[in-house]
Amino acid sequence: MELWFTEQHSKDLRFLIKVTKQVYSVKSDFQNICIFDSEEFGRFLVIDDYLMLTEKDEFIYHEMISHVPISTNLNLKNILVIGGGDGGTVREIVKYSNDMKIDVCEIDSVVVDACKKYLPSVACGFNDKRVKIYFEDGTKFVKNINNKYDLIIIDSTDPFGPGEALFTEEFYYDCFNALTENGILVNQHESVFYSEYIQQMIKVNKNLKNIFPICEIYQAHIPTYPSGHWLFGFASKTIQPTIDFKSEGWNNLDIKTKYYNTNLHIGAFMLPNYVKEKFS
Repeated sequence: MELWFTEQHSKDLRFLIKVTKQVYSVKSDFQNICIFDSEEFGRFLVIDDYLMLTEKDEFIYHEMISHVPISTNLNLKNILVIGGGDGGTVREIVKYSNDMKIDVCEIDSVVVDACKKYLPSVACGFNDKRVKIYFEDGTKFVKNINNKYDLIIIDSTDPFGPGEALFTEEFYYDCFNALTENGILVNQHESVFYSEYIQQMIKVNKNLKNIFPICEIYQAHIPTYPSGHWLFGFASKTIQPTIDFKSEGWNNLDIKTKYYNTNLHIGAFMLPNYVKEKFS
């Protein structure tokens, strides 16, 4: 008998991956967590029936959510990752200088433990001595922090369930206060290709614009995410992600990436008309 993982991308569309083996399954205090093996996409992580990552294409998401903001301001010292329990974002951040401090605020320790054991190529960054993990609610974590972080990356699940509060205006306001004068915030912005995502993402973008003077959207193409066309939000107090970006400085670091490069950095902010119209 064949086993297929099925994700509902919209009410009229499903995405399927043929499973060769179920590796892990547990219900934590917050969510259902499963890990499967497949021929086409390798091992993949599922939370509450939604695909979080696959070994084959996770590098696209994790490189774009981390290298875009860091390359825009190479003087970053203190970084906070909210969510990111799989470790992929941290893996990319620790490729940079030794004087960075990286805090991770992840609500569910079970996700971290599972990924360390079953997805070590993704979670390997947690072993870096500069990384400190807090198993807390991200909305509460930033509540009373002021002027501490140069970069906050919100590497969350979708805007419902445990991740819903990480898309609100109140939370973005707290993040604004937690950032330094030149602070940057980046979050995953879902997709607006399917109609049922559109209004939700317009609201999220508006929430950011109500708080941050600089607010941009950029994109990546991730085959296993709904529509394959995924968006990220870039918000800052002072830094513009294409004007202030210095490609030579980043290239001189010789960071090894599979997707991100400095030409693509500029191009990622050049949005298709159908996306621009939604957020104008």
